[in-house]
Amino acid sequence: MAAYIARRIGVSILILIAASFIMYVLAAGSGDPLRDLRGGNAANEAQLIAARVSALDLDVPAPLRWFLWLGGAAKCLVPFANSCDLGLTLDNAPVATILPTAMVSTLQLVTVATVVAIILGVVIGIVTALRQYSGFDIATTFLSFFLFSLPSFLIAVLLKEFIAIGFNDFLQDGAAIPAWLIVVIALVAGLIWMVLIGGSRRRRLIVFGVSAVATGAVLVYVSLTSWFLFPGLGPVGLLVVLAGVVFITTSLVSGLANRRALLASAITAAFVYIAFFVLQGLFTISSAFTLIFIAVAALVVGIVVGFLVGGSDRGQAVRAGAITGIVSMLLVFLDRFMQAWPSYVESGRINGRPIATVGSGTPGLTGDVWVTGIDSFTHLLLPTIALLLISFAQYTRYARAGLLEVLNQDYIRTARAKGLPERTVIMRHAFRNMLIPIATIVATDVGALLGGAVITEKVFAISGMGNLFATALGRTDLNPIMGYFIVIAIVAIAFNFLADLAYAALDPRVRVR
Repeated sequence: MAAYIARRIGVSILILIAASFIMYVLAAGSGDPLRDLRGGNAANEAQLIAARVSALDLDVPAPLRWFLWLGGAAKCLVPFANSCDLGLTLDNAPVATILPTAMVSTLQLVTVATVVAIILGVVIGIVTALRQYSGFDIATTFLSFFLFSLPSFLIAVLLKEFIAIGFNDFLQDGAAIPAWLIVVIALVAGLIWMVLIGGSRRRRLIVFGVSAVATGAVLVYVSLTSWFLFPGLGPVGLLVVLAGVVFITTSLVSGLANRRALLASAITAAFVYIAFFVLQGLFTISSAFTLIFIAVAALVVGIVVGFLVGGSDRGQAVRAGAITGIVSMLLVFLDRFMQAWPSYVESGRINGRPIATVGSGTPGLTGDVWVTGIDSFTHLLLPTIALLLISFAQYTRYARAGLLEVLNQDYIRTARAKGLPERTVIMRHAFRNMLIPIATIVATDVGALLGGAVITEKVFAISGMGNLFATALGRTDLNPIMGYFIVIAIVAIAFNFLADLAYAALDPRVRVR
């Protein structure tokens, strides 16, 4: 395996060098970097042109200039030397200085979109495979292909119009939900749950009625209490949600019949619920590092509890406790963010319109980690959804197709013939092998998302790598183009390499010798 990894790294470096040469020569020949200086009204035009030619080595042919750029880029590999040199922009700004800032915005955007798309896509793909040719399967298939066919700029514009502007107007009008909209949403929710649960006609009607009434009751409560203006889970709401986390986590990890896993999950949730009251004072002075430490502590508590009460089958109890701990603590953080929502909305920089349509942050806004966190969320919400909807479609399709193929294998029929519960057959035997094609899609989708971020960042005016690349390409600003390219290439090569390693982890039959 060590020889394989070394060989792959060597081949990746050669591919990266060759691709960078082709990209450099093509970008250098795509335009004139002196175009903005030629024919201007500046009295010192000749001096400006000469200074730019000297600073960027424009008097050197592009193939030879690439060697100069490569020599500076190679210095970035020297650790702690602080000698990274990716050249200057046309405005004489070091690319190595502006690129990290752009990378943070783009990678934050793409990471959230990728993770959420994978989770939602795989979950819905599994459900549609288990309910093949049902109404839910057909509706999901139609929606997936519809979203996949939409261009990212159109999705971005629609999100601006109907979510940002519409929701902001809704808040300024008092956040009261019209009665007719409550009825429509309740009926739609009833239909969705009826199709999702399935069963006999009587069961479908019961599910429809219960879900429609429950949804309507929740919406009436939200409207009467102006919940969107003063949101929060509260002690009672958090207790109900934590109970749901315990139930769902145990059902997926081990099944409710495993009492030790259920006990580990319940004890972990109880610890987190107590921490909800104990940590309120600490939350007021928290920083991002404090929250990370608390989340890790909740994960450790879940692992320890699962180990102590797991008995002979500690593995499932540990997994149930760990998942419950981290998810429950994230819900506690969510409630604390909700508590900060009114002060954020009423801020003078926000003026009651919190969902942003441009930028990655509100200029001049100051506050604690909760206020700044909400500000980042409201600015990244729409571009993340725009990228998410496109990726979600293909993850759903591949997860559905992969699970259907696995379910037809002989070992699945053998597992069922042995009398194993369906949950065990799906989660322990089929799910792992279904993830093999998903690993390949993740590797290619990251690069596609980074490419799609060019358009998305342009529409939402986010100063990320996509916006940097688009601006540099329009000006034939070669060094920022190459900075963008080198990051994209490294990420794409790295994820493809990780996908190859994931094959061996997911399928023991795949081994490199």
